[in-house]
Amino acid sequence: MPIKLDILAFAAHPDDVEISASGIMIKHKMKGLKTGIVDFTAGELGTRGSAELRAEESKLASQIMQLDARENLGLRDGFFEINEESLLKVIVSIRKYQPEIVLLNAPSDRHPDHGRAQDLQKRACFLAGLPKIVTEVNNKQQLPWRPKNMYAYIQDNFHEPYIIIFVSDYWELRMKSLMAYSSQFYNPESNDPQTPISTPEFLNFIEGRAMQLGRVVNAKKGEGLLTLKPIGTENLLDLL
Repeated sequence: MPIKLDILAFAAHPDDVEISASGIMIKHKMKGLKTGIVDFTAGELGTRGSAELRAEESKLASQIMQLDARENLGLRDGFFEINEESLLKVIVSIRKYQPEIVLLNAPSDRHPDHGRAQDLQKRACFLAGLPKIVTEVNNKQQLPWRPKNMYAYIQDNFHEPYIIIFVSDYWELRMKSLMAYSSQFYNPESNDPQTPISTPEFLNFIEGRAMQLGRVVNAKKGEGLLTLKPIGTENLLDLL
C-alpha cells in the first residue's frame, strides 16, 4: 500500500529538487510530515556521469533527506511531451501518493525541460481529480485525487518569490543531499567535461541565493516558492 504524502515534489530531472528545494523538503520532514519526490526522467542526457550513476546518487540523496517515497517515471530526458501517455503517468503518481501539496518545476528556466515539466505537472494535478479518468495500479482502480495547493520552486533563472521558507537550521544537511550528486557538481579530481553547474562558482551561487532570499525575511538562509493561486487564510497573523 503506497504511503500517503503531505508534500510531493515533482522534478524533470534527478537533482532538480536537491538544487532548489531540498531545504524545504528536509525541514518539513523534520517537522513530522511525509515527503516524497517523483522524477520524470533519469537525466540520461546530462553531460557528466550516466543515468545509472544518477540513479545511485538519487538513492543516496533520498536517504539523506529521509524521503518517505521516491520514484522515476522513465520519461525521455529532453524529449518528453505533454501528451496522454505522460499525463497518465503523472496522474497515477498523484493518485498513488495523494499529496496535500505538490512542488513543481520553475515556470521558465535555462533548461527547457523545466518549464515544460511544470505545464505537464499543473495539468496532471487538475486531471487527477476527475473521476471519469480511470487509472489502475496492480489491477486496482485508483481514486481521484487533486492536491490542495501547488507551489513552484526557483531554479537557475531568478523569479521573484511569493513565499520564502527559512532553511538556515537545515543548510548543512541540505547541501549534503545536493553533493550526493558528486558526478554533477564541483570535483577537482573529475576528468568529465565542465558544465554550468560543475564549477565551484555554482555552489557559491546556491549559497548566495539562499542568503539573498533569507535576508528579505530576516533569516540567514531561505528558499523561495512561487504560488500558482491565491493563498486563503482566516487570520492575517498566520501569514507573519
